[in-house]
Amino acid sequence: MGAAEVKGFLSWLAVEKHVATNTQKVALNAIVFLYHKVLNLPLGELGFTLASKQRTLPIVLSPTEVARIINKLEGRNRLIIEILYGSGLRISECLRLRIQDVDTQRCSLTVRDGKGNKDRQTLLSPTLLEPLRLEIALAIDLQRRDNEEGIGPSLPGALGRKYRNAYRSANWAFIFPSKTWCSHPITGVTCRHHLHQTVIRKALAQSVKRAKVFNKKVNCHTFRHSFATHLLQRGTDIRTVQELLGHNDVKTTQIYTHVLGQHYAGTRSPLDNLQVPSV
Repeated sequence: MGAAEVKGFLSWLAVEKHVATNTQKVALNAIVFLYHKVLNLPLGELGFTLASKQRTLPIVLSPTEVARIINKLEGRNRLIIEILYGSGLRISECLRLRIQDVDTQRCSLTVRDGKGNKDRQTLLSPTLLEPLRLEIALAIDLQRRDNEEGIGPSLPGALGRKYRNAYRSANWAFIFPSKTWCSHPITGVTCRHHLHQTVIRKALAQSVKRAKVFNKKVNCHTFRHSFATHLLQRGTDIRTVQELLGHNDVKTTQIYTHVLGQHYAGTRSPLDNLQVPSV
């Protein structure tokens, strides 16, 4: 099979199966990899029918719901969810935080190598400074014990080869380290990576159940959506929110204006002005 069959298959996914845009992209990337890297048969321009992109509104919690869920969490898990909501981080960005990424003087967090391979800074709530200091102290103590075994945190890229003793520096320690060691996927060196996302997802699912928030599908990303929406509700400039979230285009940030209800651009429902007797 060649380009014609591949084009037909990708178009069939869109026209007959009505798959989502990302599903079609996954199929395209897998096929292109097979033909280019394995079969060594470049496909060229395919010109297939694109799947229609569905626009879904983000799920947003109210401040009361956020408080109820957070109050059902404890310790490290609570701190992580509070950072997601208080700083607008993705769960992967939060778990990758290292000690050097926290600026307690300016109350800011530095997100390194975020989505789109970009660095950015976002705000840090002063209420989280003390629990963060406790986690940082635990992380430093764990790194000290690891160093006695000749082991340290996993380091990005080839940094470990360039700076042989970087693993001994507290700056590179993860704030939320894993409980076990692992092999670095690139260098093969035994190291300690950050906490896995599934740990937080399981804890969050239990807290949502205990908080009795049954009318919304809540996951870690919901707190990032809530962060943006609540800032806009309080009158924060949309450009500021865009910068805090790390969006390239303000159009991506504008989707949060669609979930503001009566707060959207100060607009109220015309029904509010009607003199209608209650039934």
